Amino acid sequence: MNFELNEDQRAFQSVAAQFASEHMEPYAHDWDARCHFPVDTLRKAAELGFGGIYVRDDVGGSALTRSDATVIFEELAKGCTSTAAFLSIHNMAAWMIDSYGTDEQRHRWLPKLCSMEAIASYCLTEPGSGSDAAALRTKATADGNAAYVLNGSKAFISGGGYSDVYVTMVRTGDDTPNGISCVVVEKDTPGLSFGKQEEKLGWHSQPTAMVNFEDCRVPSENLVGGPGNGFKIAMAGLDGGRLNIAACSVGAAQACLDHAVRHMGERKQFGKHLSEFQALQFRIADMATELEAARLMLHKAAAMVDAKAAGATTQAAMAKRFATDVAFDVVNQALQIHGGYGYLKDYPIERYLRDVRVHQILEGTNEVMRLIIARSILGRS
Repeated sequence: MNFELNEDQRAFQSVAAQFASEHMEPYAHDWDARCHFPVDTLRKAAELGFGGIYVRDDVGGSALTRSDATVIFEELAKGCTSTAAFLSIHNMAAWMIDSYGTDEQRHRWLPKLCSMEAIASYCLTEPGSGSDAAALRTKATADGNAAYVLNGSKAFISGGGYSDVYVTMVRTGDDTPNGISCVVVEKDTPGLSFGKQEEKLGWHSQPTAMVNFEDCRVPSENLVGGPGNGFKIAMAGLDGGRLNIAACSVGAAQACLDHAVRHMGERKQFGKHLSEFQALQFRIADMATELEAARLMLHKAAAMVDAKAAGATTQAAMAKRFATDVAFDVVNQALQIHGGYGYLKDYPIERYLRDVRVHQILEGTNEVMRLIIARSILGRS
């Protein structure tokens, strides 16, 4: 059992940290204030290999592991949590095509996705099916052997209206999970439209909108993984997505902990620096301890997902639940340590707080994570 990053991972960590410091952190406040989607910055990240982190290298991917990705996303999230989280979603969609697509599909879409010349969104959630993903209703009706005709809507889609490729879960068969398939819908497909851009508490640097299908005709050759395998693809993708969101949470919380420590060394009250008050020392100790526990749990889960180990899904759910809850608490306490300054937009803490809050909801709510964990422990399907 090795708790140290290997030489390559330390190199990835250093590159990601430098990129976040130079190209993300200085602009994150402005992106948040203007609800600006920094596509140019994402493409700069892709030049470093971050557009297809665990896509195979024959189509331009970096062919790294889930463990490598957690190190990268933790560092990127310190610069801008919202932008790092979007990049993780793009990577998940690209991974689905790489892992389940045909060789023709991989070579058609992935080179542009890895360079982020094209951007990908993942479409699973619907207005009437969030946590109960197997209840999705977007219908894909076969039109002979040539096409599927899609009707329905997807909700809360990151990149909606901006992305070029939509990896979409649709119902091609019965009402069970086995009736769900995965299709890729390209942006200019007739019948594809988008709702208004959602106004959100956080994640302002990435667009979010409804994705609508109205007699949207998609070529049969865009079916990924064969009919009836969509739910399996979605669940496999969510294992990795949960790791990435947990990593983004840990990165945001670490950034806020670092801000709090610096603030305590500078701010004086009652004639002493805040760092001299034992109550605040103990608070920092607890924040650091719980954050380190979350990081270790995350790295164990990533190693299990990489190894396709039994129990990997449960471990990923544990890591996601624990890391996102801990991260929100650490960020919230960092804001408290800053006092009134933490509540001001002049300081970054309130932005981190708004950005990490949704991490307890997406990629499966933390209540659903508890359900997955409990069923595993109790032996229920």
